[in-house]
Amino acid sequence: MYEATINGKRIGDAYLTPGWTSYNKRLQYQVFDVTDLLNKGENAIGVTLGNGWYRGNLAWERQKNIYGKDVGLLFQMNIQYENGKEEMIISDGSWKCSTGAIRYSEIYHGETIDARKEQRGWNKVGFDDSNWYPVKVVNHSMDNLLATYNEPIKKHETFQPKEIIITPKGETVIDFGQNLVGWVMVKAKGKTGDRIVLSHNEVLDKEGNFYLENLRAAKQQNTYILRGDDEEFFEPHFSWQGFRYVRVDEFPGEIKVENFTAVALYSDMRPAGQFHSSNPLINQLQHNIEWGQRGNFLDVPTDCPQRDERMGWTGDAQAFSRTATFNFDVHNFFAKWLKDLAADQSEDGKVPYVIPHVMGPKHGGSAGWADAATIIPWNMFLVYGDKKILADQYESMKEWVGFMSSNSENYLWNTGFHFGDWLFYSVNDDRDGKSAITDKYYIAQCFYAHSTQLLINAANILGKKEDVQFYSDLLNKIKSAFLNEYITPNGSTISNTQTSYVLALQFDLLPENLRQQAADRLAKNILKYNTHLSTGFLGTPFLCHVLSRFGYTDLAFELLLQESYPSWLYPVKMGATTIWERWDGIKPDSTFQNPTMNSFNHYAYGAVGDWMYRVVAGIDLAEGFYGYKKINIHPHIGGKFTHISATQQTVYGEVASKWELKNGKLSLSVEIPANTTATIFIPTSNKNTVTENGTPIGQQESITVLGERNQYLQVEVGSGKYLFESDYAN
Repeated sequence: MYEATINGKRIGDAYLTPGWTSYNKRLQYQVFDVTDLLNKGENAIGVTLGNGWYRGNLAWERQKNIYGKDVGLLFQMNIQYENGKEEMIISDGSWKCSTGAIRYSEIYHGETIDARKEQRGWNKVGFDDSNWYPVKVVNHSMDNLLATYNEPIKKHETFQPKEIIITPKGETVIDFGQNLVGWVMVKAKGKTGDRIVLSHNEVLDKEGNFYLENLRAAKQQNTYILRGDDEEFFEPHFSWQGFRYVRVDEFPGEIKVENFTAVALYSDMRPAGQFHSSNPLINQLQHNIEWGQRGNFLDVPTDCPQRDERMGWTGDAQAFSRTATFNFDVHNFFAKWLKDLAADQSEDGKVPYVIPHVMGPKHGGSAGWADAATIIPWNMFLVYGDKKILADQYESMKEWVGFMSSNSENYLWNTGFHFGDWLFYSVNDDRDGKSAITDKYYIAQCFYAHSTQLLINAANILGKKEDVQFYSDLLNKIKSAFLNEYITPNGSTISNTQTSYVLALQFDLLPENLRQQAADRLAKNILKYNTHLSTGFLGTPFLCHVLSRFGYTDLAFELLLQESYPSWLYPVKMGATTIWERWDGIKPDSTFQNPTMNSFNHYAYGAVGDWMYRVVAGIDLAEGFYGYKKINIHPHIGGKFTHISATQQTVYGEVASKWELKNGKLSLSVEIPANTTATIFIPTSNKNTVTENGTPIGQQESITVLGERNQYLQVEVGSGKYLFESDYAN
């Protein structure tokens, strides 16, 4: 990583540059306009380098130097003078190097800054560098260089301490009120050699003490040593922390709120949507979903931002990818990451568990994880309508399907290691049949079919007719093998779990005559768990969608609003401000789940946000259309909500849907952007009472009434703002 300055002033406002890619295959450079930093006459360029992902401690077993052993710099400045003269300054043998105040910096463990070691003025004109060392010039290949495609990491929201706590153990702990990712900026004044030690964590234990066990090997600790003159300012450079709480040790003088400010760092994605309801718990859930995304979309979609991991797990990313588009514009974010996925894909088509790939050669090929290769490109195309992302990833998609085929026998993929329905509901003793164990090869076959279908979809969009025919034939054989192996004659699945029915129904693996009874079995299973879900990472994203599709929207609302474990609102009731890795990261008795894997900032289960936007608020794509060229507004009333509002920024502009239920009357406010059309489904118990802006619907020339179905009046509209009102009997 680098931070660069000209005349002591920072170049740009990006952090943790150049970001994380598969450096040996794809190394991004950044371009900045530095005109305003230059002075007439002499100028000084200074660059600080840190280990970062390249050679620092990364992944497990204290791995280091994954990409290389040496830090290096490639720098080029082009200067155009007013008289037409041009000059180029490059990183060559004339540069010199030394060390400074940063004594230690590792992503997992934090940073140590000794202000006494700062060489004052080192990056300004007039500094005496006679004691510095010459640099070593190396001719690296430039074949892997490419311009930055995605948005860089930047500073965003700041937080002042909510409270300063003295724990039962006597520790001084700052509560910032929000689990966030970034660091704490510190102001302090003291004597030469005074120290400030900041330790970061997410939660307090049952007794109210500072809890660090779930960080595993990660220290998450910043140490600052004062120079000892005027007020000093400290913040990390090449490390970051995931935290809500900060323990302060060795602070000189009184610890005051104004000395500490937390700042959130994440990729500079444009906000894309908002969701609000009449239920405060659901609003907090939406808040938690957004903050889980903020904290883990740090140039790559990380699984967690605090422990010794922070890697781009493919399973988490694919599960959440569609929800991610509602909260932020993630087109460039995922387009960049997917290119690394393709670059790290092995010759046989196997996709690693994490991207960039920093694990061994055997760590890849798991169903539901590797399918990020097909699922995410298709989701990005659906939302943004960009064929290029399909074209760029098509060969990768094809190779992944090829890997599954080559490891199948008679079109049945039942080999290899699979994570399965990760972190599904489980009890220690399964004698009562409560643990929701779904056969891993069953899941593999489901995703084999799903990825093949998505490849067919992509081939259709890209005009690859021969591939459409070939993979359509393959899909029929995959489905037939699935039915023969995993479905009983009366339509039950071999595992009889919520996830088994959800995947079979979501991916259309069952014949039409077996689908509704499978949905009925799913509903019965949910009731078996006293109206609780039992799904893990792979079943959860589709659970409510499947219920709504097959007539169980009321049951989906009950699941959404369930407050006891396992449920989406259980962590909310326990004080969560982000999504947890486990349904019960903190147990009802306030003890913790297994500390070896218990993140409190893990976005995967936030995938329910997709259903909240698309079904509850009703903002969705019309069937067969992409990029919101044609829109469906199809809100669903239920869950004792009295109002729901949502907006979504599309490539055409903002889509909005807001409904409110009051005294038997329903109002639906809709906004459709320019150059698009929409079908609006107006909930009503009497189509004759429907008005738009106070005028009977049939008298509005700009609105085409399509008909009535299932207590909805369907109308066709063009761009504009609309206010529909109607009678609605619960």
